[in-house]
Amino acid sequence: MKQWRDDGRIEMASGSQMMAAMESAAAIPEPWEVPGAIPVPHPVRRPLDGARERLRRRLVSARRLHLRGERGATAEKRMRRPFPWWTYAIAFVLFSVAAVSMLQWSVMVARGRTTPWMFFIKMFGIGADGRAVQSGQFQFLLNLLVIGVIYAVLMLAVNRFWIASGLFVTIIGVIAVLERMKVLVRSETIRPTDITLMASGGAGGMGDTVTNTPTGSAEAIIQMTVTVVILLAVCVVAYVFDGRGSLIATPRRFIGRIRRGLAAVICAAMLVAFAADLGTTGSWANSFAAGFGDKAKLWDSIEDAQSNGVAVGFLRLTRPKVMDQPAGYSEATMRKLAQRYSSQAAAINRTRTTNLTDGTVVMILSESFSDPTRVPGISLNQDPMPYIRELKKTTTSGLMLSSGYGGGTANLEFQALTGLSMTNFDASLSSPYQQLVPQMSWSPSFNQIWNAAGDTSQAVHPYNPALYSRTTNYRKFGFANFYSQNDPLIAGHAKRLDRSHYISDETSYDSVLKLIKDAANGTSDGSATGTSGNQFIQLVTMQNHMGYENWYDHNQFKASSTTGTPLSADERTHIDTYAKGMSYTDQYTKEFLAKLDAMNKPVTVIFYGDHLPSIYKHASADDRNSIPLHETDYFIWSNKAARKATGEPEAAGRKNGNHAGGDGSNTAENAYTSPNYLMAQTATHLNARVSPYLAFLTAMHRAVPAMEPPVVNVTQGWTRIPEGTPLYLDGSGKQIDVSRASAATKRLLDDYRLIQYDITAGNGYLRGLGFMDVPTK
Repeated sequence: MKQWRDDGRIEMASGSQMMAAMESAAAIPEPWEVPGAIPVPHPVRRPLDGARERLRRRLVSARRLHLRGERGATAEKRMRRPFPWWTYAIAFVLFSVAAVSMLQWSVMVARGRTTPWMFFIKMFGIGADGRAVQSGQFQFLLNLLVIGVIYAVLMLAVNRFWIASGLFVTIIGVIAVLERMKVLVRSETIRPTDITLMASGGAGGMGDTVTNTPTGSAEAIIQMTVTVVILLAVCVVAYVFDGRGSLIATPRRFIGRIRRGLAAVICAAMLVAFAADLGTTGSWANSFAAGFGDKAKLWDSIEDAQSNGVAVGFLRLTRPKVMDQPAGYSEATMRKLAQRYSSQAAAINRTRTTNLTDGTVVMILSESFSDPTRVPGISLNQDPMPYIRELKKTTTSGLMLSSGYGGGTANLEFQALTGLSMTNFDASLSSPYQQLVPQMSWSPSFNQIWNAAGDTSQAVHPYNPALYSRTTNYRKFGFANFYSQNDPLIAGHAKRLDRSHYISDETSYDSVLKLIKDAANGTSDGSATGTSGNQFIQLVTMQNHMGYENWYDHNQFKASSTTGTPLSADERTHIDTYAKGMSYTDQYTKEFLAKLDAMNKPVTVIFYGDHLPSIYKHASADDRNSIPLHETDYFIWSNKAARKATGEPEAAGRKNGNHAGGDGSNTAENAYTSPNYLMAQTATHLNARVSPYLAFLTAMHRAVPAMEPPVVNVTQGWTRIPEGTPLYLDGSGKQIDVSRASAATKRLLDDYRLIQYDITAGNGYLRGLGFMDVPTK
């Protein structure tokens, strides 16, 4: 609307001015409407009067519409009254319960096949079979709290309860389907590293799930879609009948947003703080979770999720504490360290004549292999390992200090493949394969020496590939192929002994022999072999895994006690069964090495037992037997072709400790070891050139022959490395007090912590300094 100003110019009137003008125009009476006025004939309307009349009529119409709207709004408001506050509280709990159940549904298709209902009722002391179970199992409530905090953050951000609830259940439904698909494809749950890798543009551990549709996924999608649709329908109906707009209303919208934002930040900060400390032993979060019955099962992510909850299982892996930063850690420090061991490597290599990659190296982790005749208080009527006992007298061999008793296989495997020691890690890092390796940006391992030389590395394990996330970790270590129990390489001729549940060592050895022969003949997959046909092969056997329930027919072994206290029937059965398994391993190892010895191709075998079985009840009851119960057997052996490559067999044997009566100092070095030293010992055994890292490990082994974190005589199912002092042994197997060690030994131990921190938790300065590079000449 235009209006004249006093200065004669025209300007547009504002909205408020227009409304005021309309009201004023409507209020001006016509002349004949003024009381007491003399009636006059109706005047002829001028254009201005017509405009005023139209304006008045419009205002009247607008008022009528406004009144109708007010009446309609009042009526609608009477129909849609706000729900009482307790309604939202109940709905909040029910939607949170539904979310926890949806997540638990995603992992119920594998392993024990537990259901969300079983996860819920165990907190009442009731098991799946209706029987009483251990009290204090409140993991459902713990997951409910975690999910509730996430729900609260979303609700505060949206400030519309039913809209936030619908969005929440939709997100949870999508996550549950993806979780179930990964369980079906990879037999493991979603990990934090899957999210970070996908965020950086890669599929990460979700790659197989994203690119393939596993069997059973269609049914899972339908089930979850129906569930989400039902919950969304509840949200829609509630939204229609609920007269409340904003869940949290304030007189001033800006102030309300600030308050809700602060509340959301506080909730999110609580969740982040909980996740950050959940994996750290002794922290408030770890203790809080333990109060609800949480006990990590880090060997199997699915079992952990089924037992402790999907949400908590995911959060515990978000930020595990690896190790404290050593004093003096910096780029300059690591450069000096790299130069120091580069000089030592150069000095060693001046007398070395071969390369590790001149032949094939097979590293065998023999499940639970150890000499039962060394166990205090136990006697057997027959030697279960005569061949290996004699072999150890003629080659590099001795006893290996193990960090496990009855479990912890993957920890020993990790140390043997990387040269890193569990001794240096924080006590909270109890399973590197689950807590550390997936998040490492740099993951050097010894098999990569062959990869760098243009050859290849392969892994064999005749069991479930998902345990300890081996599929993911082997790929990260650079293994070209991983053959597990379902692969044709193993499944095509899998053999189990009598009533044993596990694939025999004979099958495992035959699988390795096939890989070696195929590589030598150039008939295997091109991705699996290099031009030379040399390989690094990692074999983890399963034949002697725990169970030992009288599996074998015609078992001639009989165990007895030498302490005067007879063995119980169960303990005697377990030891007899285990001894028979050792006998089979001894027999199959003899046949395997004989076949390798007949080859013209150089092959070296690193053989070690990972831990003792947890069957020695009398011996483990006495802590004075701790060290003997953590000593397994190992040897490093080369076939004729490999011995010939290093020179005359006898000379090489004397030099490398391959034969009895060799160099006394070398015999002392090899009498005791720990898995982190095995590759350095193999380089010495083969007279092969070393990297600065292997030079360091060689020096470290001479100074401290064996090391492990605190050990105990119980089955390894703990959530942390046990309390106590790390264990260090000298060449005669006696414990070393490193606080009284020489300055040179203390420096080596300090350097070890610096190296390990830089690789696992630091900035990776050594990566660009050639620390892992092995010269070929």
